[in-house]
Amino acid sequence: MRIRCVLWIILVVVAPALVYAGDTYKLSMLPRYSSEEINRRISPLADYLSQKTGTKIEAVITSDFAQYEKQLKRGAIELGYENPYIYTLVSETHEALAMAVKGKDRDKFRGIVVARADSELTSLNDLRGKTISIVGHTSAGGYLSQKLSLMEVGINVESECTIIEAVENKQENVLFAVYTGEADAGFIRESALHQADSYIPASQIKVLSQCAWLPNWAFSVKKTLPAKLKKDLQAAVLDLKPDHPVMQALKIESFRLAADGDYDTVRRASGSN
Repeated sequence: MRIRCVLWIILVVVAPALVYAGDTYKLSMLPRYSSEEINRRISPLADYLSQKTGTKIEAVITSDFAQYEKQLKRGAIELGYENPYIYTLVSETHEALAMAVKGKDRDKFRGIVVARADSELTSLNDLRGKTISIVGHTSAGGYLSQKLSLMEVGINVESECTIIEAVENKQENVLFAVYTGEADAGFIRESALHQADSYIPASQIKVLSQCAWLPNWAFSVKKTLPAKLKKDLQAAVLDLKPDHPVMQALKIESFRLAADGDYDTVRRASGSN
């Protein structure tokens, strides 16, 4: 009886450790938000994937976009969650397993071009030779979507317009630049249109154009991960439902199956395809 009790205690104490025996893999998210917010968003996902795969997944945070990109390219971070442009930059070492689904636009999003309500600008064709405030050159919704639409009307935004990056690469600072007259027009993500309404009357900003659709954020993994682990990771994220705590933490509704080719429109906009 005593031997039985000892064995039971050993199983209770040791078994949980055996679940995560072996390699530890790192999960990170493009640091679009504060470190605290990133941790809140991805730690539940790391715990969930650890439980589902029996492999230890550790949430880590990088200091900025450049560091995030570098760590994924080096293979130091094996699981990533990033915007479509950053995904295309790391896709030689990472592959997309799933794509985020959220809101009415589901697995896609787009940028818009805004101007002051009293501006004489009326269409994309009017932007040639103008000063444009953008979120940043790595922003999908605050630059690449609009760049793609301008390409379609024969305007090379990089050579035919004057581009200024918003302070701290914030969407609201694009709106401020337009409102104050620092820029003739601004590129922002469609969902950010009312982000500065507390400071700028909504009636003072107009939407000049809605722009090209882009694929949503990618959940990617290092290509050299074991095939079974990749399959298990993909199945785990695809199984998540909107009311799951992991989805609530990530602030999305679900993931859908994704492939590298889904991001070719982003490569075209960035000039890497």
